[in-house]
Amino acid sequence: MTKSSNQRSDSESQALERVRSSFALQGLMAHLGAELADVAPGRVVIRLLFRDELTQQNGFFHAGATSAIADSAGGYAGLTLFPAGSSVLTVEYKINLLAPAQGDHLEAIGSVVRSGRTLTACQLEVFAVAGGERTLVALGQQTLICLQAKPDSR
Repeated sequence: MTKSSNQRSDSESQALERVRSSFALQGLMAHLGAELADVAPGRVVIRLLFRDELTQQNGFFHAGATSAIADSAGGYAGLTLFPAGSSVLTVEYKINLLAPAQGDHLEAIGSVVRSGRTLTACQLEVFAVAGGERTLVALGQQTLICLQAKPDSR
């Protein structure tokens, strides 16, 4: 029996719910106004709409906001592949700011490159979107640790 593309397995559905529940606990993402745009196994997209409060002195999205949504997108991409009852922490990440982040919104995409038993490596991309046109503004990589049998505690 073939699974249709619009159906998710029970484990995928559970992972989606774990990510949504954990994301809802994040004070910073709520403060920034970030939202989950897409969640799939090994891949998460976070969207951040433009607001003046998120800018630096030249009117671009601040690098702190850009980096924060990239970090969370990667972390949640990893969490989609972790065992039930686990949580995620970033061990380290490196981000290159490639262009001024200006547009209607930012889209951060976290993609798992390798998921290990303890450590997971992710690629991070952030695009500025203006009038439907996407510009890569940040690129990074990240290492996560899976805290097995330690669900979110907040």
